[in-house]
Amino acid sequence: MILDAITIKEVKVKIGEWCKQKRQDHDLSQEELAEALGMSRITLVKVESGKNVNMDTLLKVANHFDALQNIFQWIKQDIDNNNQNSLY
Repeated sequence: MILDAITIKEVKVKIGEWCKQKRQDHDLSQEELAEALGMSRITLVKVESGKNVNMDTLLKVANHFDALQNIFQWIKQDIDNNNQNSLY
């Protein structure tokens, strides 16, 4: 069975959609969220549109919407699982 490849662009777009949905769920304008995160509205527009965004910006958004712990646990679990398979 061949799985469809996921592209980086698709992931960026989904992250942008997630950010926009969370912002709207919390009844925040782009300006309000950008101010709360200490960034420009243009930076937030880039996140929401799936443009290139640095990791700090992405993590700020995740933290604001209480998703940082989930990201951390996912990465930690992946690392821990790989270490269990180690021969050393």
